[in-house]
Amino acid sequence: MSQQPTFETWAIVELFGHQIIAGLVSEQIIAGQGFVRVDVPGIDGQDPYTKMYGPNAIYCITPSDEATVRVAVESLHPKPIEVWKLNLPQLQAPQYEDDDDGAEDWV
Repeated sequence: MSQQPTFETWAIVELFGHQIIAGLVSEQIIAGQGFVRVDVPGIDGQDPYTKMYGPNAIYCITPSDEATVRVAVESLHPKPIEVWKLNLPQLQAPQYEDDDDGAEDWV
C-alpha cells in the first residue's frame, strides 16, 4: 500500500464570507476529520499563530512562494482572535444555601 504524500505549501486561502488568510498551509486530522491548517508567520511585531478551517469553509487555495505570502500577510493585517467575539456574557455559577432541614436550596 502506498502512502499518500502530505500536503504542505505556502498559499493564500480565500474563505467563504469574504475572508482571506495567508501562510503555510497543511492538512491536520482532528478527531478523525481533516482540517486545513494555516500557520500565519509573524509580521511587524505580531506573533505567529495557527488557524484551522474545515474544508467546506474554503473557497479557494492559491499556492505561492513564501515571500509572496509574507507580503500578503503584511497587507491583510490578520488578527489571531477577533476581540468582539470574546466579549460574551459570563454566566454565573448557581448559588445554593444549606437550610436547617439539611436540604440544599438554590438561591
